[in-house]
Amino acid sequence: MSARIVSVLAVGAALLISSCSGESGGTAAPAATSSAVPTSSSPTSSSAAPPAPSTSAVPSSSAAAEATGGDAVERYEAFMHAAGREDLATVCEIAGPAAKKAEDEGMGPCEKTMPMAFQLISPAQKKALQTATVDRSKIKEGAKRVEIPARAVKASVKFTDSDLGDAVMEKRGGKWYVVD
Repeated sequence: MSARIVSVLAVGAALLISSCSGESGGTAAPAATSSAVPTSSSPTSSSAAPPAPSTSAVPSSSAAAEATGGDAVERYEAFMHAAGREDLATVCEIAGPAAKKAEDEGMGPCEKTMPMAFQLISPAQKKALQTATVDRSKIKEGAKRVEIPARAVKASVKFTDSDLGDAVMEKRGGKWYVVD
């Protein structure tokens, strides 16, 4: 049961507390906005100032993936990083379709269920998720659907299939979302 919840976070917040896949919510990218605010804090300055911070900071690339949709792997990495930071808005936005599916199956809204899921992730796993990456050679990639097995996730701690689960990303409206 706790393994399911951890897989929700890492897989796209898709399997929460039960054998349901997903979460609910789908808030509109508040995390991307708050990540972008520091990089555009000097709107009256030269336009060269905002691009420099956004290219030099690692979180900015995640923020860019969150804001524009990026590719599926970038978006999933942004999701994992957000889960590690307990960034509820970003997790629920990226996992919106999976979250809606879970809510329709009787789970509460993402904004209510994910904080419970965050509590079941160890501090070491949270820290590892903040910098986790995906080995692209281990994913199954299509034009509008990408399958990311748990074994493709590279992190400073070992995640098992039951910890993380596999993620399915779909492109909807130009952005990638966790759907399962």
